[in-house]
Amino acid sequence: MPCKKPIIAHPAYPAYHPPIIAYHRLPQPLPRRSLRRLPHPQERIQKIKSIMSKLSSDHPTTGTSPVTQTQEAASHDIPSGDSLLLRGGGRLIFSAPSGSGKSTIVQWLMREHPELRLAFSISCTTRAPRGTEQNGVEYIFLSPEAFKEKIKTGEFLEYEEVYENRFYGTLKSQVESQTAAGQNVVFDVDVKGGCNIKKFYGDRALSIFIQPPSIEELRRRLVGRQTDSAEAIENRLAKASYELTFADKFDRIIVNDNLEKAEQEAYEIVKEFIER
Repeated sequence: MPCKKPIIAHPAYPAYHPPIIAYHRLPQPLPRRSLRRLPHPQERIQKIKSIMSKLSSDHPTTGTSPVTQTQEAASHDIPSGDSLLLRGGGRLIFSAPSGSGKSTIVQWLMREHPELRLAFSISCTTRAPRGTEQNGVEYIFLSPEAFKEKIKTGEFLEYEEVYENRFYGTLKSQVESQTAAGQNVVFDVDVKGGCNIKKFYGDRALSIFIQPPSIEELRRRLVGRQTDSAEAIENRLAKASYELTFADKFDRIIVNDNLEKAEQEAYEIVKEFIER
């Protein structure tokens, strides 16, 4: 019987080895699950009616469900028509040189447009009350010592000493409580105070600069007030000339050369900001 020659691999041609074939188990089908029968639409309707009937029986005095009562209660709190505009929590900054008419415009907005939900931010001041001004209404009147104490305790959002021992400032606590109540807070402040509040709130506040038509017209208005001495008027005019250079720091500028026109312009600006 011939002897088989051994297979000797050539260095250039390695010995042949048959490929290894791996057999993998095919995935087994998942067991069939019984499907839950979905209720017929009519059965679901009957179930909902049963639940609503039970809720109504729990409130026999009104004959309405808690959901209906909540909706009806909310409808009494929401005004209709144009007054549905308006969310609260906005911050509106009005600043101007003394005598420019900003306080007159702010008071008109609050009186003629209650749908704006404006709430006057009452500033603190160390000046004496004028005319019929009342503490806690137009201003919170403080002594210079009491004002300085609140500065030390960090109670002010902003403050300024406009003249020697003549302070104005806005309390943080008052603003926080008003915005939490859903009101749009109006700041009637001087120019520096307006810049400080705007810097603090950023885009959450709208700053409006009320500009007099001229320094000469501003002088006429200050003299017509008959509340300041000639020296005080000159001081105010000098300060006003400086404050006018800050007009471009504000979001909007209203030139008050006609009061009715300025009031209407202010209304449109405020309404647009609150509706956004």
